[in-house]
Amino acid sequence: MTDILSALSSEFAGHSSLPWPVVLVRILGALLLSALIGFERESKDHAAGLRTHMLVGLAASCYCLLALDLVGRDFGDDVRLDPIRMIEAVTGGVAFLAAGLIVFTRGEVKGLTTGASLWLVAAIGTAAGLGVWLIALVATGFSLFIVSALVVVENRMKKE
Repeated sequence: MTDILSALSSEFAGHSSLPWPVVLVRILGALLLSALIGFERESKDHAAGLRTHMLVGLAASCYCLLALDLVGRDFGDDVRLDPIRMIEAVTGGVAFLAAGLIVFTRGEVKGLTTGASLWLVAAIGTAAGLGVWLIALVATGFSLFIVSALVVVENRMKKE
């Protein structure tokens, strides 16, 4: 029994190469920025809203943190890690999810902006997970501008 408790204790002791405050701030940052975009989609009653956007941002940041943790570990010279593959995996996975939101009904395409916002939230979560805060913040700001302010311009153009 002592061996089992010792093994469990070492398992949860935190073997990460990243300090836990950094991990916490990056995950919380990804959640907050994703929530801002998700809230806008939720307020417009779109299929993917607050929870979906937050989950996508959280997942992207977790994948990045896991990749950074692996890169920070010493595996010797036999193991090569390519962090670009992590970005490709997040991008491909979320693109598949976003594509599922896009439908063509009665001659109209629906869900395109929501699908794009999920794809963007994955990029923002990736940036937050990697600690690239300038990209995460600027992308969030531009995203909110695009989906809120530009919709007014778009609606005016449709009326003309």
